[in-house]
Amino acid sequence: MNSANGIITKSANCTVEEAVSKIKSLLVIRGVTLFAVIDHSGEAETVGMKMPDTKLLIFGNPKGGTPLMLAAPSIAIDLPLKLLVAEDANGKCSISYNSPQYLQQRHALPNDLIQNIAIIEALAAAAAA
Repeated sequence: MNSANGIITKSANCTVEEAVSKIKSLLVIRGVTLFAVIDHSGEAETVGMKMPDTKLLIFGNPKGGTPLMLAAPSIAIDLPLKLLVAEDANGKCSISYNSPQYLQQRHALPNDLIQNIAIIEALAAAAAA
């Protein structure tokens, strides 16, 4: 679903760990660098707090990102790309990301560069399947 704030959330037919594993494999296949996996729920546990399994994957490729930042330097605040993989209170997994169209509007990106960030839609769809 696409909400007014530019975030798209897809239901995933797997666990958070399975989705993260799928995304990692897809990034390797596509030659995209995984910069970090932030384990929000794991960090919460270290301070004695509980939250549903929640991980943020941060990834990118200078070949795709650099032209975007040259055309619209403000997009650097939204790069590298991110996928949020989270379990809700009912144990269902979802994958959320910033819509490429939203990022294009937010940073006034030229139409010919939208393809540089469109990979996020394919990654989310494949991981959610």
